[in-house]
Amino acid sequence: MSAFQTPPPSLSQQDLLQLCQSLFNKSGSLKELVSERDQNVRLECEGERFTLKIANASEDPALLDMQTKALLHLEASAPDLAVPRIIKSRSGNNIAKTDLGDSHLVRLVSYLEGTVYADHPKDAALRQALGHTIGRFSHAMQGFGHPAAHQPVFLWNLDNIDNCKAFVSDISDEKNRNLVARFFDRYAKVVKPLFNQLRGAVIHHDANDYNLIIDQTDSSIGLIDFGDMVYSRQVNELAVTLAYALMHSDDLISEGADIVAAYCEQFDLNDAEFTVLPFQIAMRLVMSVCISSNRAKDFPDNDYLTISQKPAFDLLSRLDKLNLHLVSAIWRKAAGKAAASNAPAVTKWLKTNQASFAPIFNGSLERKPRMILSLAEGAQGNELLNDGAKHWEWIQKQMADNKVDYAIGIYGEDRACYSSDAFANPEGGERRSTHLGLDIFIDPDTPIHAPIDGEVVSVVDNDVYLSYGPTVILKHKAGDNGPDFYTLYGHLSFATLDLLKTGQTIKAGDPIGYIGTPDVNVGWAPHLHFQIVTDLLGEEGDFYGVGEPSRMDVWGDLSPDPNLIFGFHDTSFDLNQSQPNELIPRRKDVIGPSLSLSYKDPVKMVGGRGSFLIDHTGREYLDLVNNICHVGHCHPHVVAALQQQAQRLNTNTRYLHDNILNYAERLTATLPDPLSVCYFTCSGSEANELAMRIARTVSGNTDMICLDWAYHGNSAANIAISPYKFNRAGGSGCPESTQIAQMPDPYRGEFKGYGEDTGIAYAKDIETRIEAIQSKGHKGPAGFIAESMLGCGGQIVLPDGYLKAAYAKVRAAGGLCIADEVQVGFGRDGDNMWAFEHQNVVPDIVVMGKPIGNGHPMAAVVTTPEIARAFANGMEYFNSFGGNPVSCAVGMAVLDVIEREDLQENARVLGKFLRDGFVDMATRYPLIGDVRGRGLFIGVELVEDRQSLVPATEKAGLVTNHLRSEAILMSTDGPLDNVLKIKPPIVINKDQAAEVLRETEVAIKALS
Repeated sequence: MSAFQTPPPSLSQQDLLQLCQSLFNKSGSLKELVSERDQNVRLECEGERFTLKIANASEDPALLDMQTKALLHLEASAPDLAVPRIIKSRSGNNIAKTDLGDSHLVRLVSYLEGTVYADHPKDAALRQALGHTIGRFSHAMQGFGHPAAHQPVFLWNLDNIDNCKAFVSDISDEKNRNLVARFFDRYAKVVKPLFNQLRGAVIHHDANDYNLIIDQTDSSIGLIDFGDMVYSRQVNELAVTLAYALMHSDDLISEGADIVAAYCEQFDLNDAEFTVLPFQIAMRLVMSVCISSNRAKDFPDNDYLTISQKPAFDLLSRLDKLNLHLVSAIWRKAAGKAAASNAPAVTKWLKTNQASFAPIFNGSLERKPRMILSLAEGAQGNELLNDGAKHWEWIQKQMADNKVDYAIGIYGEDRACYSSDAFANPEGGERRSTHLGLDIFIDPDTPIHAPIDGEVVSVVDNDVYLSYGPTVILKHKAGDNGPDFYTLYGHLSFATLDLLKTGQTIKAGDPIGYIGTPDVNVGWAPHLHFQIVTDLLGEEGDFYGVGEPSRMDVWGDLSPDPNLIFGFHDTSFDLNQSQPNELIPRRKDVIGPSLSLSYKDPVKMVGGRGSFLIDHTGREYLDLVNNICHVGHCHPHVVAALQQQAQRLNTNTRYLHDNILNYAERLTATLPDPLSVCYFTCSGSEANELAMRIARTVSGNTDMICLDWAYHGNSAANIAISPYKFNRAGGSGCPESTQIAQMPDPYRGEFKGYGEDTGIAYAKDIETRIEAIQSKGHKGPAGFIAESMLGCGGQIVLPDGYLKAAYAKVRAAGGLCIADEVQVGFGRDGDNMWAFEHQNVVPDIVVMGKPIGNGHPMAAVVTTPEIARAFANGMEYFNSFGGNPVSCAVGMAVLDVIEREDLQENARVLGKFLRDGFVDMATRYPLIGDVRGRGLFIGVELVEDRQSLVPATEKAGLVTNHLRSEAILMSTDGPLDNVLKIKPPIVINKDQAAEVLRETEVAIKALS
């Protein structure tokens, strides 16, 4: 496509044959080939074919030298690449010279057999072969240079496209002139600012349909005609190739993706090159039509000059209808990259920092009841979508029937409602119908807040039907030095337009708008459309809210899941969840009726996270009951430890293994001497039963002393020392081998207060229990078992000195002292790792339950070496699962978390915060009779009258059910079932604790 300077040579057949013989010692038949400025003929000689190239007399010899040396470079760097090979002259030169007529430079090169690309049927395989060839060529040309490649006045160098601006006025059709002018504007806006980031190289620069040769097997493509070689931007090589290859494409985006992906397998593009690639395709077409229009003025009869204009203008018109930034994104993804270069970093940052984001709505949506609102084809209510007001009425009824506060429209849903032309693909075919945002259907005028610090990019009213209406776009940074990204808020109220200004700085939590009504948000029911955007793709004030289903891999990079900011549990978006009312009858059929459900309106839990349990709708419930998940539900460090060891080995303890020894040493290091020998079990019940077996074996006695209203486990042996079970409905009463000691209740019991005198007074009943054992002719008790703080007894803190006095009496009678730390150990006490330490005692045996493994089936018994030796009487203790490598890895991880996150201190600080709050509440509400506890083991006893201590059992139940309705799980306990029981995972934070106080006061105030 070079500009005409002099006509091409026109040597006769006789002259040409003479040249072949004299210069190259070859003879045969000749066939003239089409050429623009040189004379090219095909020479067939003894079964071989060559191309004889007679250069135009005006041709710069340096350019021919460059072309020749490029072919020699390719022969060395890519010998299997299908390009012409240099045939040396008889004298050994790469370029010969003839004086026939004018002086001409002559070259002989190998002839590539096959069909030109223009004449070959196109399919994906051929496009991939094309991309593969040009990519290999680009790779092979790296390192090649030549002075002649730097032609400052070469008009066809795409780097010099601005030189063609002067030719725009030569385009005869006004519509086409305007089209070309628009692309010059885009070039200035997009390509020029990135020019310095575009690599330079010597490129072929003219891989058109007739310079590409497909071999006879259709398996490879060759490249010929190096006459337009020039130093230019590397990306122009691929841009020129695509400009021709897509000229008659049925789907230029998809077909272009085939070529780009194959090219990048051989020679990758950088981010800037990907950005400009579609624009440079357009500019090659612009260059072609500008130059041909200009030359047509001087050569009006030369059809060659304008013959390519129609398909070029057709392709430019198609490109004009596309967002070329989006085309670039699609091609990036096809090449194996993220559709937006910043997407991986943004997504990672959002995942890492999710917990720090401010809520978009006042309060926490995660804690409020919600429902899924599907807009997929066939979904209920879709028939009302054309009338936003009626659709909103229908949604409100659904929310009321389901007792929820809002509805969620999910990300990634393929919807049937995007039927207008705005969602059609300019290239035809698949429509955009998959939702890229997260919808929150909620009352009009509900305020919206920024989740992250940012800057207002735009505040506009997109008032086209089914668009966004008033829309806010904010720009954020993914960390101090991270990339930019955006958040979009659609369907807001007109008041939003006056609230913000472009360029305004926004802090997390600042108000940024309000939910609009149907008449404002262009036909939609009131809701927020929230979307994360990694690249605005050049759009201003608007962005695609839906994408093609088949390209969700691309759209997922451009608009990642908005839940990265909202933080809803995954189950929030599960449309196939079974409902609680479906499970209750099934449960009755297959689960024993002895196992009851909590709350009058049972909850279906499907997930856990930190201090929260998560129900089947994704609603988060603050868990104040689950002491077993000690360091928080599904703590990632604990889960990872379990996974890593489980995939390596899990077996019993008859084999040597480091884990059990490492864990036992670390665990016993937290206990006072001489407690240093471990036995591992699977549950607290097993551990308590083993503790009793040790006590009976070592002491030689059988009777056990327990406290009234105690509960120590669900096995038969544990039920026998659990008045909480055997003295209630269905129980058989106290067994003969059990003595029940008076419960040392400083509030409701015989002796009041927490002083040492009270503790000693209660401990005297231990003497009475010992005497009762001895009166039967037994030597004494086997042991005394007591929780270090009493759980089922009503969250009772033992009065000072109680255990010291009780232990002394038991030991004097030959018994062992067992501390049940199942509920209160591992730092829950706050001041101490073990709750018995507050009583200044060292038990003979300590029992630990499932908090040891954060709910993993693991427990332990720890005793002294002396007792362990006495227990080893020949009867082996073995537990198939207890102490296995997986359990010990989990136990080690729990200790890691307690230490690293300073959770014992957290229990102390927040326990005091909660107790102080309830004590303060008690000054306003006589319904609170007593507040007690240590660390995060707290009881709040409710009474009808503080003098008579009449229990407010029914009101305690009403309080817990109110809290359940507010997504706070609290239970009641104590002999009179009137004590609010608080023993959460010890990761609970101050905001959560404040919520507990706030909502409990709401309930108590209503009952007072």
